[in-house]
Amino acid sequence: MSSEKVQPRMGNVGFIIFLALLSAFVPLSTDLYLPALPTMTTFFNVSEITMNLTLILFFVFYSVATLIWGPLSDRYGRRSILLIGLTIYMLAGILCGVATSAFEIILFRVLQAIGGGVATTIATAVIKDVYTGRKQETTLAIVQSMVVISPALAPVLGSLLLTFISWRGIFFTQALLGLIVVLGAVIFQETHDTSKESISVLHSLGRLGALMKNPPFSAMLINFSAVSIISLSFISSSSYIFQVHFGLSSQAFSYFFAFNAIGMLIGPLLYIRLSKYIDRMVILYACFFLGIIGGILILGFGLNNPYLFAITELPATLASSASRPPVTYLILKQQENDNGSASSLYSAGGTIMGSIGMVVVSFANHWPVLIIAIIDIVINVLCAIGLYVTLRGLRNQIKV
Repeated sequence: MSSEKVQPRMGNVGFIIFLALLSAFVPLSTDLYLPALPTMTTFFNVSEITMNLTLILFFVFYSVATLIWGPLSDRYGRRSILLIGLTIYMLAGILCGVATSAFEIILFRVLQAIGGGVATTIATAVIKDVYTGRKQETTLAIVQSMVVISPALAPVLGSLLLTFISWRGIFFTQALLGLIVVLGAVIFQETHDTSKESISVLHSLGRLGALMKNPPFSAMLINFSAVSIISLSFISSSSYIFQVHFGLSSQAFSYFFAFNAIGMLIGPLLYIRLSKYIDRMVILYACFFLGIIGGILILGFGLNNPYLFAITELPATLASSASRPPVTYLILKQQENDNGSASSLYSAGGTIMGSIGMVVVSFANHWPVLIIAIIDIVINVLCAIGLYVTLRGLRNQIKV
């Protein structure tokens, strides 16, 4: 579909808003309940490890689900698969709200993950369906800004909501958010032509393996998925760093968190502006270099002061979010078909890598700031080297 064709019922602006909400609502609604976890642990009289399974298993099943929804949307179309997945997510949110045991919460969270896996995957595939070239890249930047900012702001918003509603209300809020996106999917018009599709479901799922055998795609995917380690490591450890390590109040934490969240938001928008004048590969290398500098600055000045840590972490936060649009564009550009499958692999790769970062920082209770600095330096160095090696080794195959 050409870039001139828009969604008649939504219009250009409405379409972009729908894609942004579709991309953001899973991380937003997931992290929304994080401030309620201690209360839920007490309410159900279970251990913290048991209640944390609602988060851990969500990421596991979300990653698996993204690998399934994408190929299915290539076979049966984006709209129908989107409606099925979002409806599952919405109903699971209601079930979480009425759950009577920790086991039920865990089970329904798994169901949420399975349904929610459809959102980000198909949003990315739809952008690839509709837009090409510069328009595709700028649209990805706008949508990615929502993807990056939503998990950063969600815990703060969740804390605010908990002053008015209970933890059950948080899950009902998730269901309401799901309903809004379902209504958007109802008026959404199909962007993928399936009239010529005659392959089986198993063959469609098999395209995941075929894509991974494509050296340019797999090399870019593995290298760039690591970028998620930087952002999710900081997000998952930030409350501990500011409230426990630095001894700040929850309200003070929200201010510091908002400061870094601004960097997450403006990164993709800054990329849009710079990419008009500077080659995307130059910007990517600059992002990796800026992230390394940020990590070094933390080691030099930010280990023992919350203000200096927030300031010195900002370059890495800004750089990782600014790199996401060109990273997504380059990964998807390595193949011309199978947009749903490619989006599935990209979503799963980022989630898995980000989860690794969350696990690493969870074992750093006594030196969390130091670990964040090391992650900023090491991951950016590896990504820069990986990109250079990939471009040289596959110079005749890589599309940039």
